[in-house]
Amino acid sequence: MPFAPLASVKQRVQIGQPLPFGVRDADGTLLLARGHVVDNQPQLEALFARGALVDLTELLDAQTLARQAPREQLPRLWGEAIRRLGTALESGTSASFAAALDDAGGPVAALVARDPDLAIFHVLRQSGNDDVAYGVKRSLQTAITTLLVARRLGWEDDDSTRGFKVALTMNLSMLELQGQLARQAAPPTPRQREELQTHPMRSLRLLERASVADGLWLKAVLQHHESEDGRGYPSGNSDVSDLASLVRRADVYTSKLSARSSREALAADIAGRQMFMQDPGHPMTAALVKEFGIYPPGCHVRLDSGELAVVVARGGSITTPMVACLTDPIGRPLPRPERVDTATRGRRVVSVVGERSVARPLPLDKLMATIAG
Repeated sequence: MPFAPLASVKQRVQIGQPLPFGVRDADGTLLLARGHVVDNQPQLEALFARGALVDLTELLDAQTLARQAPREQLPRLWGEAIRRLGTALESGTSASFAAALDDAGGPVAALVARDPDLAIFHVLRQSGNDDVAYGVKRSLQTAITTLLVARRLGWEDDDSTRGFKVALTMNLSMLELQGQLARQAAPPTPRQREELQTHPMRSLRLLERASVADGLWLKAVLQHHESEDGRGYPSGNSDVSDLASLVRRADVYTSKLSARSSREALAADIAGRQMFMQDPGHPMTAALVKEFGIYPPGCHVRLDSGELAVVVARGGSITTPMVACLTDPIGRPLPRPERVDTATRGRRVVSVVGERSVARPLPLDKLMATIAG
């Protein structure tokens, strides 16, 4: 663990503000945890005098850390990055919203680039327990998917990043409503239908109020439910920007993968097949389905051997992913997951297994470690 003297980064310590890193004694023992508040200058000077240290890895900005951290740290970094981004989305659209979104969104985008398989895992496996959290989860799913597909399409970095931000902010005005609709069995009420119909304009106004001035970003938020055939809303406009067009397709696809009280989540292979049938021949849809494949990381599958497994990485073809077996052929849980290439004879994937059909699913943290291992 590399260290640097606290005195060498004293400009990053502010009296009365949470520490941005942990402070350690000369022998490496933790003295003050990250987030601790140094109350006065004499306390700070005392730390300098005793030769206090900081861990160099904590001095890296979150994006650099996402790019350079050892692979086994990626699940933890994903968790931290998603929490920060969720907090930014939930905190409202103040004048500093755009900067906060950049600060929180950058590490997620860096993690997507670092490991696309782990990014796809998060599209399939995010959790949200309350109404706002469900809406944030859906925005994150769509944003990650948009970024992955934009890069597969060869978009410039600026446009890919802009699409990521559009997806994150398109539903700012209805995050709580999304959760309410997901857990109610009845159809939307007239009031809810009105909120759904007007949310693109209301999200646009929130962003303008937050001093977002990027016209392409704002236009795509307004158009993210419009369709090239003129059957979308709120205006039935058929002249739709590429940004809005991609975000809409990512939103439709990830919606199919999300469970609601009125229906279970679709299996990934079925969701992909439906996208092709509903939007045949469109290059954005083709790129989306190719990026995720029919057995994307995070989905459970049954092998022809009878083993239950979870997909951990895309393989040499769309039908031969890398998996981690969770059970033996007769269904007994393995003491630890066994990584298998399904191109191997006798270990081919025969079906996707729905989450509710998995008798003893791994806890989310262990599943993430399996994916990143």
